[in-house]
Amino acid sequence: MLVVSLGGSPSQRSRSGILLERSRRWLQLRGVEVVSYGIRDFAAEDLLHARFDSPRIIALIEHIAAADGVLIATPVYKASFSGALKALLDVLPERALSHKVVLPFSTGGSKSHMLAVDYALRPVLTALKAQEVLHGVFADDSQIAYGEGSAAAQLAPGLEQRLDEALEQFVSALARRPRPLDPNVLNDRLVSARWSI
Repeated sequence: MLVVSLGGSPSQRSRSGILLERSRRWLQLRGVEVVSYGIRDFAAEDLLHARFDSPRIIALIEHIAAADGVLIATPVYKASFSGALKALLDVLPERALSHKVVLPFSTGGSKSHMLAVDYALRPVLTALKAQEVLHGVFADDSQIAYGEGSAAAQLAPGLEQRLDEALEQFVSALARRPRPLDPNVLNDRLVSARWSI
């Protein structure tokens, strides 16, 4: 199984990035391959000018095409997901998330931003034809403590439990999703089928 992790925070130190890193480790311990991307991996000019021929954007599109699922995380700014993440999502093909299970994460300064994923990000993921967008995980800033020095970041116990449950649901959704039929197999079946009229 292959999962693409997509971080939408433009900050080098990011609480939403901590959720993605924790999820990456959790999935890898269960044998899931995870390829990670963050907004900072892309040149701003490529995103702002929608350079579809950018090698980095092409690599992301190819990884998403091969993936079974996508993890996507964003900080919430002014009641919506990050504008940098929107710029990246805008360069993806129209059906980039078809046949994909998506698990969104968001972080914000207060619980009043809890629904930002549902009313702002989910419609964009649906427009990209995600097969299934799972109920995401929201964390307010007080639930994630940055690690100082070499210490790991700490999650509040309630958040850690919700994250584990969401990841369990994600893995279950990946396992049950129908696989798209290879067009060559379909063509062979149509050609070799016995037809009666």
